[in-house]
Amino acid sequence: MPEPTGPARDSSLRINKAPGKCYSCREAQIARTNIVLPGDARQWQCALPADARLPRFTPNDASSQGIDRMRFEGTAAYVADKDLMVAVNAAIALERPLLVKGEPGTGKTELARQVASALGLDLIEWHVKSTTRAQQGLYEYDAVTRLRDSQLGDDRFNDIKNYIKRGKLWEAFAAGRKTVLLIDEIDKADIEFPNDLLQELDRMEFFVYETGETIRAEQRPIVIITSNNEKELPDAFLRRCFFHYIRFPDIETLQAIVDVHYPGIKQNLVRAALTQFYELRDVPGLKKKPSTSEALDWIRLLVAEDVSPEDLRADPKNALPKLHGALLKNEQDVHLFERLAFMARRQG
Repeated sequence: MPEPTGPARDSSLRINKAPGKCYSCREAQIARTNIVLPGDARQWQCALPADARLPRFTPNDASSQGIDRMRFEGTAAYVADKDLMVAVNAAIALERPLLVKGEPGTGKTELARQVASALGLDLIEWHVKSTTRAQQGLYEYDAVTRLRDSQLGDDRFNDIKNYIKRGKLWEAFAAGRKTVLLIDEIDKADIEFPNDLLQELDRMEFFVYETGETIRAEQRPIVIITSNNEKELPDAFLRRCFFHYIRFPDIETLQAIVDVHYPGIKQNLVRAALTQFYELRDVPGLKKKPSTSEALDWIRLLVAEDVSPEDLRADPKNALPKLHGALLKNEQDVHLFERLAFMARRQG
């Protein structure tokens, strides 16, 4: 078999993209490995090691799965900036999991729901907890119940499949159509959790030891993984993902988000509230900065209590904002603003 020519990572990548020709492996394109394909691309060996390659991908594969037609451009209920839409569409095109990080309350979980809604796909949600194990996402075998049924002479005992509970990955693999799979807050789990899912997410298959069958994805799901950055994720896991960090929105973007959630709200109240909100976030020493979702809750309370823009800071010596319980979520931050108010009164 002929070998690829040219140095690795050369910018002069040339890949034959004529109809019916293989693209070679997509990893080679991403890594910018210099591969010359003068004939049938299937006769050429990728320069990357076998464990670093992705499955082969052809233009016909893309058309059959609708990948070329699947583009996320936001929804009426979700304000997505250009970078976020690019990240979602890149993950769909590469068929890689999209790893989304950001402050809590910035819309990471909601992104998966909106992607599913925009593309007309079913959503399968797997919410990870500190006690969640990777195996639970595949399947769980209830050996205790089967032992009890065998002792009681239950006919269910004869079929081991009666005691296997499908996990969320199994549901997505066996859906029979393309789905969106949300793995929410992966950083809550043990550090080995991402490592235990490496092969399953990469190959989109896993083996069921109890029945001796291999479960393969009939159509590769769009996988969206969220993290609040509470702990670092393994490098091997990160290498298999497309990464995007959702930055905290600026005041114009947050105002657009408020308008989406509360259409017809008084704009002078929104401007006054957001000005105070960003001033609060900028206070030095704040332990937990309020998030986008908390800003929405606070503004909703301001409207419900009929607070006017003038009332938001009726007393400049009082540093605590009105209804501050929606924004300040621990006693250290409340005490910080109480001290600031005390110092302002002394200076006044």
